[in-house]
Amino acid sequence: MTQSTAQPRTPANSADALASLTIDDVRAAAARIGDSVVRTPLMYSQTLSAIAGAEIWLKFENLQFTAAYKERGALNALLNLTDEQRAKGVIAASAGNHSQGLSYHGTRLGVPVTIVMPRTTPTVKVMQTESVGGNVVLEGETFDDAYAHARKLEQEMGLTFVHPFDDPIVAAGQGTVALEMLEDKPDFDCLVVPIGGGGLISGMATVAKALNPAIEIVGVQAALFPSMYAKIAGRAMDCGGDTLAEGIAVKAPGEFTSEVIAELVDEILLVEEDSLESAVSLLLQIEKTVVEGAGAAGLAAVLANPERFAGKTIGLVLCGGNIDTRLLANVLLRDLARQGRLARLRITLQDRPGALFKVMKEFDDHNVNIIEIYHQRIFTSLPAKGLITDIECEARDKQQLDSLIAALKARGYAVSLVELN
Repeated sequence: MTQSTAQPRTPANSADALASLTIDDVRAAAARIGDSVVRTPLMYSQTLSAIAGAEIWLKFENLQFTAAYKERGALNALLNLTDEQRAKGVIAASAGNHSQGLSYHGTRLGVPVTIVMPRTTPTVKVMQTESVGGNVVLEGETFDDAYAHARKLEQEMGLTFVHPFDDPIVAAGQGTVALEMLEDKPDFDCLVVPIGGGGLISGMATVAKALNPAIEIVGVQAALFPSMYAKIAGRAMDCGGDTLAEGIAVKAPGEFTSEVIAELVDEILLVEEDSLESAVSLLLQIEKTVVEGAGAAGLAAVLANPERFAGKTIGLVLCGGNIDTRLLANVLLRDLARQGRLARLRITLQDRPGALFKVMKEFDDHNVNIIEIYHQRIFTSLPAKGLITDIECEARDKQQLDSLIAALKARGYAVSLVELN
């Protein structure tokens, strides 16, 4: 393990933190972190390539111990501490992957780690951080409240603040992702990288453009949180909402990282929530790999912009795999509904014996499986002898479902498909 002989680190908003980031910094980070992080595989996806009309290569950063690339930058920051800084410990404000990466490697290196999280942070994230050795402090209702409290504790306790993205040392660690990718496959036409605060894409763009200036670097943000897109474009855009890609849901992008991105990133694309959901589902179904919304952002952008990427050799970073299992189940079921394989049919019936049986026979004739049946007699605008029946069902494909609906309508039933939002 590398022993630190570095100069004392300074906060990311200091003048020193705005110094340029070079490929030599990333190479030094790679040598420093060594085999303490996983050298994750880069693999070609035959099926996704056929779907996208492009050559798709996947970098499986969701296979890191804490299931995210954030370990790289966190470890590089820890290994740049002086002995005095290591003894006092570090602090960060984070409710996501940065907290786990910093806590895990800090504990492994014997460096005390304090993580300030908002009180609204889900209990599972608190438990995950504590399980890898972090000391969690809950403060405030928002991330901004937690961040302000972390900077206060930094001064009061003499701790070193490790920013999740707006720090050249952290960005250098994240850039090792691109170093590995281009060692494994030097001839990429394009790298498509998720953007939250910008640490990952800053490091990766620095490497890629130094090795081959012709490589396109395309960033991706959730349409609900277009913070870096707006900053680079010089536009005022709203940021907020319940995005699946909470790992890149950043309202205030980095100052240092935005400078790098403005210089080196060719384009930033925005992706909608349904595209993110479909990409998460595809990666699980096709690659048998679990990714969070942010980890699927690159694939979502490629599939949403087929003409933009047609025929290109593309590298995608599956940057994280920390997704709540209940949320993942919802995403998968919603995707099946979009494909027409799951549906809820709303059928108006007369409240008389045998009415439901006749409808059931149509389902049987079309080999459509019934999952749930919901009768509604009271809360309806129908006459007292009428009722609404919602039937959740499972079909082979949309064509089979459409055939069933057509048959029901032909027999005089009023049928509507309950759509997803």
